[in-house]
Amino acid sequence: MKSHTVLITGSSTGIGKATAIEFARRGWNVAASMRSPQSSTLATDHGELFTPCLDVTDPASIRETISATLDRFGAIDALVNNAGFMLMGPLEAWREGQLEAQFNTNLFGLVNVTRAVLPAMRRAGGGTIVNISSIGGRIGFPLGSAYHATKFAVEGLSESLRYELAPLNIRVKVVEPGGIRTDFVKRGLQWVELPDYARTAIPMKRLMGEVDRFAPGPEPVAQTVVKATLDRSSKLRYAAKPGPFLLLHRLLPDAAWRCMMSGILGWYRRPEHVRPTAS
Repeated sequence: MKSHTVLITGSSTGIGKATAIEFARRGWNVAASMRSPQSSTLATDHGELFTPCLDVTDPASIRETISATLDRFGAIDALVNNAGFMLMGPLEAWREGQLEAQFNTNLFGLVNVTRAVLPAMRRAGGGTIVNISSIGGRIGFPLGSAYHATKFAVEGLSESLRYELAPLNIRVKVVEPGGIRTDFVKRGLQWVELPDYARTAIPMKRLMGEVDRFAPGPEPVAQTVVKATLDRSSKLRYAAKPGPFLLLHRLLPDAAWRCMMSGILGWYRRPEHVRPTAS
């Protein structure tokens, strides 16, 4: 039996999959959970991985996965809350239930999995919880208000929770990836649209497509997740390939930051997107 066990949510692709492989490479027991393990090649490609079926919005599924992981490995030393998706588009265009679904996965799912794992960690005398946030947990970009609301919430929850759990020897870590090349744009992104917001939506789609083409893959983020898990210090936040945005947001005055964002969106260069006003 290997010495340590990690449970990872949202492991079918992207950061979750890369993290599962990285932990396994380092000799950990890995429960790489996902909603549809039958459609993933992770277990067949890496036979030592356990791939339970877990939907973080389903309390029964959470209980079953944690029970199965404990039965198989005897403990859960680390939890990586990675499952999530992104709702993009103007607030005015959100359809009924979309905001709730965004929070149910990105925040409430994270909370419910954490709550279910904590008793086992308390009994074991400690553990580590790693919450995958984003640079979007500290910076808001256009048309991402639903997604950013969940990631800002994850940041605040984690910052408070680290004090709450410290006396129990349970560490809380936050990993903040920047733009990462995964299939998140294809599988984990939902767009809602209204024509009057095209001036912002068109360049944002273009920008996200460029990031998906040229950004680094998820492997550096997986390495940061493992680093955070193994770090026994009280450090909370770990940036993972954040790009320049976090630094610029911190250094620039607000007016300069807004001017830069307007330039990125092309508002100064693409007047054809500006609707004429009535005379």
